[in-house]
Amino acid sequence: MAVQAGDLANGEKEFSRYIGVRKPEDMPTKWKKDTALALLERATILQAMKQYEVSAKNFQTADEQLVLLDVANDTAGQIGKYIFSDDATQYKAPPSEKLALNAFNIINYLAKGDLSGARVEAKRFTVMREYLQNFKPGEAHGAFGSYLAGFVHERLGEHNQAMRYYNEALQEKPLRSLEAPVRRLAGLTSVRGEHVQRLLGEAPPEPVTPPPTDAGDLGGQPDAGDLSGQPDAGDLSDQPAPELASATAGVLASVPTTAGGAVAMQAALNPQATELLILLNLGRVPYKIPERMPIGLAVGLAGTYITGNLAVLERSALKFVNYPKLVPSGSLFNTGSVSVDGQQVPLELVTNLEVEVVREYEDMLPKIIGSAITRMITRALAAEGARAAGKQAEGSAGAVIGTLAALATEAALVAADKPDTRSWTMLPAYIYVARVPVEPGEHTIEAWLTGPGGKENRKYTVDVAQGGYAVLDITTLR
Repeated sequence: MAVQAGDLANGEKEFSRYIGVRKPEDMPTKWKKDTALALLERATILQAMKQYEVSAKNFQTADEQLVLLDVANDTAGQIGKYIFSDDATQYKAPPSEKLALNAFNIINYLAKGDLSGARVEAKRFTVMREYLQNFKPGEAHGAFGSYLAGFVHERLGEHNQAMRYYNEALQEKPLRSLEAPVRRLAGLTSVRGEHVQRLLGEAPPEPVTPPPTDAGDLGGQPDAGDLSGQPDAGDLSDQPAPELASATAGVLASVPTTAGGAVAMQAALNPQATELLILLNLGRVPYKIPERMPIGLAVGLAGTYITGNLAVLERSALKFVNYPKLVPSGSLFNTGSVSVDGQQVPLELVTNLEVEVVREYEDMLPKIIGSAITRMITRALAAEGARAAGKQAEGSAGAVIGTLAALATEAALVAADKPDTRSWTMLPAYIYVARVPVEPGEHTIEAWLTGPGGKENRKYTVDVAQGGYAVLDITTLR
């Protein structure tokens, strides 16, 4: 409620109080079943408050403690066992949340100017994205995370990796803000990918029949156009061509040999445009509430995920199924516009996390409902046992006693069967990006946020060094 009202500070204090600490940089000393989730929520609020160092610490600690809900390999029974755990087990994050965690932590490191830390988060993001890609091939997953990872590697001068990530980001939709970076990178690396080729207007390469392999062939390493992996330590594809050596020799002589020398060397070899990267993170994703569904509708939805004989439900007095229903968060803002030094700049929606969360939920829903009906059948069988025991009583009261016993047994089991409605409720829903080449120096950025809650205006001042970059994160959580 505090966050919805725009009071981020009190929202953070509520989560710190739940975690059992006084300050946002304090980590838990005792871990309860929801502590990792509370850290995730607090990290998001801290990022919106621009406390990037502390937010990164919260995200990292939460990431270490969160357990993944394995939707790719889990059976309906296992998912149902977790969903209907009466909130008694440690919180398990669905893949969409784990993926978003690493992507949002990239923002923290970029805002701090820490490209090395951002690169580590990009690797973690890749692991989670590959999991989702194997589970649902062909679907775009967390495009803004791929976009940010590409930006990180581009700024580090690691062109192959940057182009691979940009290809992933373009999988979801064409992105105008990537046209200039991709065309710039196209002159520095031969790595392409289907979506990059489409942006560049290049024809896809002709299929090549691989040569036969003998028993001793262990498989080849990825070539420059391979999108399956990152180059190893011996990969020289990002080094300058021989004809560039003389042009860069004088520049390299002035590169410092300090701890940041490697990054400085890459920047010297590959001069970058001076630019602003503006991220507008609006709204919140849907969240879950307990809901009842009529048994007839539930059976039709669950299909083959039901275990047991449905006939036993004919005598059940309770003809509904409890399940976690996804509902809108009531976000106040869902779109916006941005200007730099008084000039309007293009702002594009890179990822709609609301759509991704809903899609993931709908994929799991038949399994959840199937598990709920299976549990309902178990309750009905227990009630039938109580009914039969009651009927053994002497006299005409036996039937009444049996019926009452059945009702009491079933009602008690239903009351204990609460669906798990926990989720990352502070996760922003809409991720917009503006990427703007600018002159070195100070710049004024103005953002207008709009939606059902009306219109809100925000102003910022950012300083950008020659050949450098600045990342401005604007997060509302409203």
